[in-house]
Amino acid sequence: RIAASTMAFLPVRSLLLIGVIASSSAFVPSVSLKGASPARSSLPAASRVARYGSVVATKMNTDTKPEGFGASHTSFYTSAKAKDTYASLDEVLNQKMSDEGVRQVTREMLDAAVKITEALRVNLVTVADAQNSVFGDVQLGVDVIADNIMWDAAKASKVVKEAASEEEPVLVQTNPNGRFTICWDPLDGSSIVDNNWAVGTMIGIWDKKTGMLGATGRDQVTSIVVLYGPRTTALVACDDGVYEFTCGAGNKWIASREKIQIKKDSKIFSPANLRCCQEDAGYDALVKHWMEKRYTLRYSGGLVPDVYQHFTKEMGVFANPTSPKSPAKLRVAFEIAPFSLLVEKAGGKTSDGVTGNSCLDIKIEAVDQRTPACLGSANEVDLFNKMVLGK
Repeated sequence: RIAASTMAFLPVRSLLLIGVIASSSAFVPSVSLKGASPARSSLPAASRVARYGSVVATKMNTDTKPEGFGASHTSFYTSAKAKDTYASLDEVLNQKMSDEGVRQVTREMLDAAVKITEALRVNLVTVADAQNSVFGDVQLGVDVIADNIMWDAAKASKVVKEAASEEEPVLVQTNPNGRFTICWDPLDGSSIVDNNWAVGTMIGIWDKKTGMLGATGRDQVTSIVVLYGPRTTALVACDDGVYEFTCGAGNKWIASREKIQIKKDSKIFSPANLRCCQEDAGYDALVKHWMEKRYTLRYSGGLVPDVYQHFTKEMGVFANPTSPKSPAKLRVAFEIAPFSLLVEKAGGKTSDGVTGNSCLDIKIEAVDQRTPACLGSANEVDLFNKMVLGK
């Protein structure tokens, strides 16, 4: 022990060293970590300082926590547990997707997603030299690259009959002997990709028995949503539910989540089209309800990451209503139908934002048909229908 009067004349470095030694018990783990060498708890405090250098540590008095301390309890972390082995894409599809043709087109679309992943890693986000969007949207170079990769996959496929892209919504015959109609949004999130935020690809797949025009989202044989972030992951609608695949070493897909279930209630909300609150008292009240009930806001402005989190967090609600000055802009064939199939296969619910019926029952009468929508945890979608639609 050193008297206070003596400490007053010690240099700062010595005081730091004394502080570390005096509080050394705070750094001793309750159990030694497997493979640690040597365990820090086996060294005298002074030796630890000599080995690891001076450390300044503060311990907050539990009786004087500042307001807001511990607010991280509003975050929701993964519940996924590490496994010794993971099934491959082929292993899962062979067992969980009975139709060989659907398996083939699924593999082809995921092969295209791998190429898009590689393109995003090496290409800068710049405005495309040629602007081909029929809607006047600014096309980026990565939009065009992703779209070209999807078209190359569709045209090379023996099972794809016709295809359409959100970039140019016209059905194009690619193989008269093919079987499937596929529709895709090649790179959803163009307005946030320059921030290096997560973006994605959405793909709806219909059999030629129904085609896409005149059919509904419920007629899809499968749908795929790919998320490009720190990792590339994909949700696939299989016969018995929704599976997530992760693009791993050697660009091989492994099953990272199986038969995902979305809980009926949520504490996460993603409110799109907030401008609508100025005209729609019901939506304004719903957003206030979410805040008053202390829901956690998780909204990026990208449809793929904002809805994809429902599958990783196993809960969530995404709402995008419509109003005269802020009309709906979500595309049924390219965005809502693919995601809705996944959401409902995982036990969630969807609303078309008008009648309150399932988005999967919207009849697709135009390639570029738009709709409002709410997707996610069943009870949250019911609340949207009640407060916003009066249903």
